[in-house]
Amino acid sequence: MSCEVVLRGRNVRQVSDSPLASFLLPEGYTRPPLAALLREGSLPLEAGRYLARAHEERRLRRHKPYAGRSVARAVEPVVLVPGFLAGDGTLALMSRSLRERGFRTYRSHIHANVGCTLNAAAQLESRLEEISARRGTRVQIVGHSLGGMLARGVAVRRPDLVSGIVTMGSPMLAPGAHHRLLSMGVDALVALSRLGVPGLMSEECVAGTCARQSFDESREPMPTDVGFTAIYSKRDGIVDWRACVDPEGYAVEVTASHVGMALDPRVIDEVTAALRRQIDAVAYQGLQIA
Repeated sequence: MSCEVVLRGRNVRQVSDSPLASFLLPEGYTRPPLAALLREGSLPLEAGRYLARAHEERRLRRHKPYAGRSVARAVEPVVLVPGFLAGDGTLALMSRSLRERGFRTYRSHIHANVGCTLNAAAQLESRLEEISARRGTRVQIVGHSLGGMLARGVAVRRPDLVSGIVTMGSPMLAPGAHHRLLSMGVDALVALSRLGVPGLMSEECVAGTCARQSFDESREPMPTDVGFTAIYSKRDGIVDWRACVDPEGYAVEVTASHVGMALDPRVIDEVTAALRRQIDAVAYQGLQIA
């Protein structure tokens, strides 16, 4: 049964056993059961796949002539945005792989994604402005989980900065459709914020106007000249995979755990394909306009 809390003079209904507002968990979506967390146990296997792939790629490069080792650099830079409770370091291996494939990758400068979502979006927007000005072009964004939701919101507001986004396990259709373990993390952050610890999610961020604005922005139609690929996994043990399949995007299914999406080489292959596909689409649109 849902409960009610009073927030800034308003009654806000919340998801049962969760500090999140109920509008973040629309009908048709569910929170993964406790046992779903066992699927995240495949992370060591996914890390092993990454190490095996990296070893094989290094071996192949050593056998190439020196002049043939370099790869053509993509013009558009790529910013990687981490998920909830995570920082840029969690996407370091993916960033390394993308650089080896010719992409210019940049960190989001989010050291720990634990603060207000609107503030994080503003920080990301500022980072994109900086990179876009430096490179003289729009930017692609790869976002993991909450990072993908931030990417979608910024892409809607600033299509002048964003040419494409790739989301991985991002429950944009129902941000509240996540495992209760994450709700415990949110609850802890809200409690610490209530005690006066700065820079953390507050009640307003998860059940008030701040949460409503973030959610509404993530549901706005995508600009026609911004590419969008939504990667999801039915083995996701953290979020309801159905909430990750945004009808506005090009859906790609992978077989990986939620956390493992950040390093599984099979997912990195799909991210690579999506980034290249979106670069080609932008180039084609430019030719059509010309």
